[in-house]
Formats: sequence, C-alpha cells, structure tokens
Amino acid sequence: MLELMEWLAERGVTTVFKVDGDRMTEHGRAWMVIVSGGPLGLDSFFRADLGTADACLDSLLAHLASKGLSPFA
Repeated sequence: MLELMEWLAERGVTTVFKVDGDRMTEHGRAWMVIVSGGPLGLDSFFRADLGTADACLDSLLAHLASKGLSPFA
C-alpha cells in the first residue's frame, strides 16, 4: 500500500487511506480510501468505504484502471 501511495503521489494524486475504530464497532465499514487530482482530472474524486483494507485496495486499483493508470505497467 505504501508503495502505491508513493507512486500516486509522484504523479500528483492525493491519497488518503484510513481505518476508523468508531466505524468498525458501528457497522464494520471502517476502511476508507480517497484519491483525487493529478492525471485523474479535476472531477476525479473517488471514495470507497469498505469492510477490509484489501477491498479498498481492489476498489482503488479498479478505479485507477478505469482511468488508464496502473502501477503495474
């Protein structure tokens, strides 16, 4: 995850990856990822609130792929 966040930052993308203990006890969707800016464009705000870090990562990678970006290229 840290390598991905660094890769995104090098391209001008702002990334937030968070886990929230209060949300964990309330409804289990404690993990959140947000990305915006850079090559994603001005209307590029993306947010996913999911139950696991892996689910957030998968969602983020799918979003990046839909924008033509891949850290694996």
